[in-house]
Amino acid sequence: MDTLAYLAHGFEIALQPQNLLIALIGAFIGTIVGLLPGLGPINGVALLLPFAFALGLPPESALILLAAVYLGCEYGGRISAILINVPGDAAAIMSTLDGYPLAKQGKAGIALSLSAASSFIGSMVATIGIVLFAPLLAKWAIVFGPAEYFVLMVFALTCLSGLISDQPVKTGVSALIGLGLATVGVDAVTGVYRFTFDSVNLSDGIQFTTIVIGFFSISEILIMLEQTTMGQKALSQGKRTLFNFKEFMFSLASIIRSSFLGFIVGILPGAGATIASAMAYTSERKLAGKDSKFGEGDLRGIAAPEAANNASACGSFVPMLTLGVPGSGTTAVMLGALTLYNITPGPQLFTEQPTIVWGLIASLFIGNVILLVMNIPLVGFFAKLLTIPNYILIPAIATVSFVGVYAIHSTVFDLVLMVVLGIFGYFLRKMNFPLSALILGFVLGELMESSLRRALSISHGDLSILFNGSITKVLWILAGLMIVLPLFRYFRNRRNATSA
Repeated sequence: MDTLAYLAHGFEIALQPQNLLIALIGAFIGTIVGLLPGLGPINGVALLLPFAFALGLPPESALILLAAVYLGCEYGGRISAILINVPGDAAAIMSTLDGYPLAKQGKAGIALSLSAASSFIGSMVATIGIVLFAPLLAKWAIVFGPAEYFVLMVFALTCLSGLISDQPVKTGVSALIGLGLATVGVDAVTGVYRFTFDSVNLSDGIQFTTIVIGFFSISEILIMLEQTTMGQKALSQGKRTLFNFKEFMFSLASIIRSSFLGFIVGILPGAGATIASAMAYTSERKLAGKDSKFGEGDLRGIAAPEAANNASACGSFVPMLTLGVPGSGTTAVMLGALTLYNITPGPQLFTEQPTIVWGLIASLFIGNVILLVMNIPLVGFFAKLLTIPNYILIPAIATVSFVGVYAIHSTVFDLVLMVVLGIFGYFLRKMNFPLSALILGFVLGELMESSLRRALSISHGDLSILFNGSITKVLWILAGLMIVLPLFRYFRNRRNATSA
């Protein structure tokens, strides 16, 4: 009963006219930032943080603004992923696998509207989970140590090679390339320069923006130049801009399963929406069976990762509020907002600052409703982007790509590197190497290395720490199954072909 009373008080805070306006503005800004390739929620929240503090907003209003931007970015990231095959951020990578094929089939509006509905359901499920289970789940999440996180990353990568495509070897190679790119730069522990080729520009590693825009945007431009002629319309908008009841019911089970999975992954500090969307996509692909159209334009392939990444984004507030540990990179920035107001997050925050906590939680409900109401009517507008002629669309994509990369470090080197990676990505795509696995390998690489380093530091170099815990054993078994299953499938198919 106390929880309901606190939540009611939170709605009183969130429904104040000032806070409603702040949530509306934040949701709109977040959607725009999210659809710009390479920016993502971290940049969006980081840009708005000093702005919120400079305006003198009270802490609950500042957090409502930043949370609305965060959710808006998660919604917006799918737009460019579906329309032009360029994910707005890492969490939207999985949305390209079926979202873009659906757009090529003239179903861009259906994919956009279904992804918006899936995002809404995932976020609402996770926000209800925050209200009901936050303290309990935070205690469970703290059980995950460095060893468990490392094995979780290994499991995530084996899921990619085992389930994400029908070519597990090429998928595994792509993931390994991504892991290799993640090692470029100065070793944070030893200070050794790794694979920098004596270039100062590579001392900080390769920026995620450079990677994702190079491999996705530049390679997509080259594909578009190859497959279409100047002045030709690349894709058709399609006759419908909204999904129908049959399509929604077809995807509903995947949405619900992925929402719960995303929430559970989200409460694990540092796991993030990228892992959640990858696990949701691969698990749904497996459940769908070999007769599904995953990778070719399956509606469940867009619904599952969208529900999971938004559920994970909301779930990441659990460790931030209850433990003072960021559940994602974006909530790490939001922790900085709390420190600006001299507020210490942790177990006492719920009792000492109930106005802030429950106002934020209530604003998540309101923000998701705002985003759904905002995004559904705009589906037709977004889908019309597909009707823009290539002689306008290609230069526009190139301009946004170059500006986005140059804005990070303002160096010509990053622009050259982006183009080189784009050309490399073009040839990988021509040879059917999945770039999504490469990007995920790059994203997970730093997390894997840091988790492994911390685990071995705790055990003084004893590798048995990676196999001792019950959680690690279960994850290793699951990872092994992900390696064995493709081999079993390969030999079974080969035997059936021989028999035929």
